[in-house]
Amino acid sequence: MADKHYRVGRLSQEIQREVDDILLKRVRDPRVQGITITGVEVTGDLQQATIYYSLLSDKASDGQKAQTGLDKATGLIRSELGARLDIFRTPELHFERDQSVQYGSRIDQLLNDLKHKD
Repeated sequence: MADKHYRVGRLSQEIQREVDDILLKRVRDPRVQGITITGVEVTGDLQQATIYYSLLSDKASDGQKAQTGLDKATGLIRSELGARLDIFRTPELHFERDQSVQYGSRIDQLLNDLKHKD
């Protein structure tokens, strides 16, 4: 049982590293520039992977453009992953914006505002 969790964790790390590289070197869509992969969750059966990303910009329009760009590039990213990873079946990919980065920035902003009020 522990071996299965190790494999899922290892695959998550490999997918994160490879998708970051693929976005940087293979995807030419300007909508996906400035995206950082923050984490990957792989299901226990290794059939699905949710890839979390953050953006430098926090504008809603940029977030929507990035999501559209990622959705359009998913096929290319998945086929490239299949060629790079030594696994039987490449998981289905789903991209989701990592809200924790925005949340952390908002907390920092609120703390700074409090500090300046004193």
